[in-house]
Amino acid sequence: MTHSPLSPIPSSFTPRHRWKVLAAGVAANAAFSVAFSGIPMTAVLMRTGYQLDNATLGLVLGLMGLGIAVSELPWGLLTDRWGDRPVLLAGLGSTALALVAMALWAAPAAEHIPGLGWLGSGLLLVGLLGGSVNGASGRAVMTWFDASERGLAMSIRQTAVPMGGGIGALVLPYVALHFGFAALYGLLALLCALSAAMSWAWVHEPPIAVAGDTALPASAAAPKSGPLRDARAWRIVAGIGILCAPQFAVLSFGTVFLHDFGHAGLATITATMVFVQVGAMVMRVWSGRWTDRNRNRPAYLRACSGLTVLLFAGLAVLALASGAHAADSAALRIALVMLLGVSGVCVSAWHGVAYTELATLAGASRAGTALGMANTSVFLVCFVTPFSIPHLLALQGWPMVWLAASACALVAMPLLVARPAAADQKLAKTALSRST
Repeated sequence: MTHSPLSPIPSSFTPRHRWKVLAAGVAANAAFSVAFSGIPMTAVLMRTGYQLDNATLGLVLGLMGLGIAVSELPWGLLTDRWGDRPVLLAGLGSTALALVAMALWAAPAAEHIPGLGWLGSGLLLVGLLGGSVNGASGRAVMTWFDASERGLAMSIRQTAVPMGGGIGALVLPYVALHFGFAALYGLLALLCALSAAMSWAWVHEPPIAVAGDTALPASAAAPKSGPLRDARAWRIVAGIGILCAPQFAVLSFGTVFLHDFGHAGLATITATMVFVQVGAMVMRVWSGRWTDRNRNRPAYLRACSGLTVLLFAGLAVLALASGAHAADSAALRIALVMLLGVSGVCVSAWHGVAYTELATLAGASRAGTALGMANTSVFLVCFVTPFSIPHLLALQGWPMVWLAASACALVAMPLLVARPAAADQKLAKTALSRST
């Protein structure tokens, strides 16, 4: 819904309403993140409950990520065509229904174990439908927040992913163990329905006075060809996806590395992963605010990429140097834990800034498409990374894994910051001189 410049703006649509829109976007992302990141935390219980072997378990868990990767771009295109509110309501509502269907027909019980097709197709469908939340909530941030706050707002939205993952890790294994998978899927459906209610109440198209993009003229911010035909947008999309590889390496195999190689105990492993998630949330908010104030997103992205290269290279060197002696030295174990934790935080800190840079390049009216492109890249990497690490381990062990992660950050560094075309630079300078 939009408003004429001459019509009075309802009190609920004043500029302060943007924080309600942001809250709804965070809730939508967190609700789906509880499912996407939390269900794999029940892997051991799922393996027993559904009587799966490890290969089949990995396949069914990967199907949800594959569904997200396939659906992100179509949902982003629909968001730019329909608007944020219809896509969020359709996506969250249908995801809730899919989870209810899984609770009814795809949950194991003492007298019946569903076939693999029910579980796999259910998780794939949840991924296909839940992929709607990313682009739609990102476009809402772009249209409600002006250039001076977008980095902060987008970074706050991005904290929903580790927050939802943390909630899922804490809650879902307990629910699955004590109440069963039917209750687990029902709880996830309830979370999606509640976030859909928040979107219905708060997410609307902003009034013109709020929606205006004063950072750049329309021709500079949103090329006529759109982000799908903009080589600069594709460079950033590729950089975002590649730089996610070391992050997914930590999230998917960090616990295995600490247990098998570092010989760390369960308490140490849990504390390290919690540190990574909480640190990522804090750094995303801080980096968004800091880059808004200093207008230095490209420099920050280069710095994050460069530091990631050094940290993961250091982790590879430390793993190579310690060899089989990590279990014999408390100092080595502490160093491995600390370096992995810091590396995980660093490689998770830049998301909000990079997404803001990409959405600003595309323009608010094309932000859904641009963010859909980025999330497709991210979740394809999420699907590929866990499958690649065992092969690297078999080849040369953990030093090779972390060296490959460092190499990914090195490749991503020049891609994350796409230099504007000369014509766009001229328009931007003209807009800046007029604004001052």
